[in-house]
Amino acid sequence: MIGRREFLSTAIATALMGASSRASLAESKTYVIPEAHNPRKVWLKTKLEPGEIHVDPNQYALYWTLPNRRAIRFAVGIGRPGLYAAGEFTVGRKAEWPRWRPTERMIARTPAYARYADGMAGGPNNPLGARALYLYNARGYDSALRIHGTNKPWTIGHSISNGCARLINDHAIMLYDMVPVGTRVVLHPKNSA
Repeated sequence: MIGRREFLSTAIATALMGASSRASLAESKTYVIPEAHNPRKVWLKTKLEPGEIHVDPNQYALYWTLPNRRAIRFAVGIGRPGLYAAGEFTVGRKAEWPRWRPTERMIARTPAYARYADGMAGGPNNPLGARALYLYNARGYDSALRIHGTNKPWTIGHSISNGCARLINDHAIMLYDMVPVGTRVVLHPKNSA
């Protein structure tokens, strides 16, 4: 999907990446975000419509598409094996410091989640992190899939979630600010291992 990669100009790179380094220290005093996990502007091999989100689970990458075959690439974590669901969605709503409520299936897989059956208030310990984009299906219903932040930046680049795509909190905030409700989202298929 990606051809030649390049970093943003120094001023833009500072705006995009500087906050993430500070966030890593706030979120974990021992974790340093790898340089490869910082957002960067890239060239696309494939022409995609600007203003869309494309998640490539094989590269643990989310692309916010721009005009002229450009995109901003974010590193993400994705769903564990069997929980990642490819498909086309629409951002049906957005939330800052979203409330989290595990689904019945999540509780069945992880019984400890039952204590949050009525929900968990948003905040720094909430699994949805600082921001969430709610993915709705073609019929306009909430799919229960999210693109959201995480307070565990070391999970980026891994298949670890309950099906959602997760970003470092500062990156989730950045994406949230760019993406309007109604945005098309494509979760591309994961290759067989």
